[in-house]
Amino acid sequence: MPAQYSTSAEDVEESLHELLLLDRTQEISMQDVRYAFALDELLCKMTGTGGPAICHLWRHPRAFIMGLRDSRLPSAKQANDWLEAQGYAAAVRNSGGAAVPLDLGVINISLILPKPARGDLHFHQDFERMVHLIRLALQKTGYKVDTGEVAGAYCPGDFDLSINGKKFCGIAQRRQANAYIVQAFVIVEGSGQASAQFVHDFYAIASQQNFGKASAKTNSSAEAEAAQASRVSYPQVTSDSTASLEELIGLGDKPVDAFIEAIKRVVRERQTEEGLRQASARLKLPAHEEIISMMEILRTRYAIEEQ
Repeated sequence: MPAQYSTSAEDVEESLHELLLLDRTQEISMQDVRYAFALDELLCKMTGTGGPAICHLWRHPRAFIMGLRDSRLPSAKQANDWLEAQGYAAAVRNSGGAAVPLDLGVINISLILPKPARGDLHFHQDFERMVHLIRLALQKTGYKVDTGEVAGAYCPGDFDLSINGKKFCGIAQRRQANAYIVQAFVIVEGSGQASAQFVHDFYAIASQQNFGKASAKTNSSAEAEAAQASRVSYPQVTSDSTASLEELIGLGDKPVDAFIEAIKRVVRERQTEEGLRQASARLKLPAHEEIISMMEILRTRYAIEEQ
């Protein structure tokens, strides 16, 4: 990473101090997956107006989150229908990144932090905070967590987290005027290969031109369509690029529970009684009606348009 994007270890560590924990990992009903993103959006507004910094943990039993670019692929609507026919709660997220499947073996982490008074951060510095948190959580395992894009992994990015060349975590961010959200998905249990293959199959449908429409074409129109197809851009996912922490390092009989507790331990070690008291006094959780309203805003703003 270029030197101008680096931030001091002290700044990164300090950002994890006095976080309030919001653990929703046991709320696993088949609710609209936008609920978690709407909650993040409202919590970020609260943090940006004097509220506390928050570490939000959550899961979903069966969801598929698309990136904005995914939602604009030629047959994204047909791919969305394919997902819903298999019982997936599909949605387009309002942060960066690309397609990610969720199940109960995937832990989602949101760090919701105020922007520093000294000025705006480069977005790479946002990611460093999440990297630090996850590395600390896995430190006792003795495994080295690498940072850098993993070829063939889904939701690829410069801040992919991997062990022995296999990606297990992706990170995205969402910025508001006075606060920001760093979001990570961590594949803790299950088959990384199966997840990657599923994302590959999603793109195979979503990237098709005129999906399901059989029609005769002249040579010129067929050539035009081929030229258009060559411009369709999406991650080239391979099944051997991704693995879960369970596959990579074990984490015992209950990997999900172990990882959640490791994250919470890191946060709690950096809390003080006085800091918690002050942070709790500034906390104002959004009402259910506010969350539902924000969900509708996200649904409308990030809807898939049929090509």
